[in-house]
Amino acid sequence: MKIYGDKNSGNCQKVSITADFLQMPYQWIDIDISKGESRTDAYLRKSPMGQVPMIELDDGRCLAQSNAIIRYLAHGTSLLPDDPFIQAKIDELLFWEQYSHEPYVATSRYHMVYLGRSKDEREDWRVERAEKALDLMQKLIKGNMWFVGDSLSVADIALLAYTRLAHEGGFDLNTRPDVKAWIMRAEMALGLPPAGN
Repeated sequence: MKIYGDKNSGNCQKVSITADFLQMPYQWIDIDISKGESRTDAYLRKSPMGQVPMIELDDGRCLAQSNAIIRYLAHGTSLLPDDPFIQAKIDELLFWEQYSHEPYVATSRYHMVYLGRSKDEREDWRVERAEKALDLMQKLIKGNMWFVGDSLSVADIALLAYTRLAHEGGFDLNTRPDVKAWIMRAEMALGLPPAGN
């Protein structure tokens, strides 16, 4: 398997974290989207969406979109339990993460880390939505070890990628102690070094 991505991207990290946890061998291929490397004819033939991450299986089939990829990789493993309702609850969070979390938390981080903006230069409306998303995570995880069911799942991996880097987008998790504790648990379970949030 080949993983095409940017190692600094949380969406791409979801895929490598999942593959590493499941001990799946892969070749990492760096793609620099700022240089248009995801918009070349060769890349677009494999992935018409022109985004990262993308995986290419040994038989040549390709799959894009981070949460679709991690769900595919996790099929038949502890990260995606067989129970249809549990899977639906995982999907619920995967869709929410991409629609109500990532566009605000991750984009605020992008503006600061990649574009060099200060915390005060962040977009107020985006920050407000990010804070609401992080507050909801605090509410959902309070009293629970994991976001869905009794064990680590791809829902945790999807939410972990950018939440553990939220401080790089100017967000303070100290007012969300259960989220901070969950980040530490997830990092330990996945064998990740602490992100320092």
